[in-house]
Amino acid sequence: MANPILPPDNAQESLPEDSFFSHLIELRTRLIRALLAVIGLFAILCIYPGTGAVYDFIAQPMIASLPAGNRMIATGVITPFLVPLKVTLLLAFMIALPYVLHQAWAFIAPGLYRHEKQLAMPLVVSSTMLFFFGMAFCYYIVFHTVFHFIAMVSPESINFAPDIEAYLGFVMTMFLAFGVTFEVPIVVVVLVSTGMISVDKLKAMRGYVVVGAFVVAAVVTPPDIMSQFLLAVPLCLLFELGLFAARFVKISKLDQQESESEE
Repeated sequence: MANPILPPDNAQESLPEDSFFSHLIELRTRLIRALLAVIGLFAILCIYPGTGAVYDFIAQPMIASLPAGNRMIATGVITPFLVPLKVTLLLAFMIALPYVLHQAWAFIAPGLYRHEKQLAMPLVVSSTMLFFFGMAFCYYIVFHTVFHFIAMVSPESINFAPDIEAYLGFVMTMFLAFGVTFEVPIVVVVLVSTGMISVDKLKAMRGYVVVGAFVVAAVVTPPDIMSQFLLAVPLCLLFELGLFAARFVKISKLDQQESESEE
């Protein structure tokens, strides 16, 4: 006789499969929404202000450092069309990134515990903001300083006119390097909050961090001292900021444990 409380055997067998396909359908829906947001913003940016204006904005630090009358060059046949298009697409993705992360969060949040949700959401928001701050620091400070320095030390016998495709590759590399560098406080806070390492041990590793910062800067930046210095110093300062923030994370956890033990 079948148990009226339990579902039939065929229903029990279909539950995992139905759950798996429902997750796939939801994932597809989230990805389509994120993709449509990027494509929609890309179309709007292509209409206004236009791909040329978007590239001119990205190239402004280099243009301001060129000698009077010099302009950037394009060596490929369709490069003047493709490069601004790539820049516009990347800008559309960056603008849509908060919405893309929201879709990712909406997909994974139901599977997280309450304490994981409380930690994950602030980390997602803060890491996104720090990445944007890193890109802004690179654009408004590093690019102007480095390009002006290169233009000053360039010999007069050289016609300083960079190729737009090479410039795009350089800009994307620097944006990524500084964006990831500004995530250092998040990494420190996560390491401490998960108990993988203590604040005291991180303090003891400060000297190694300083050396590692200059090594990383030498690898990911152009071979000039100015850009390496402008990446290594913020990396060290952000590590100190992460140590400062991690102290409060550790204290809050201890306070919570003490309050639970008193109850």
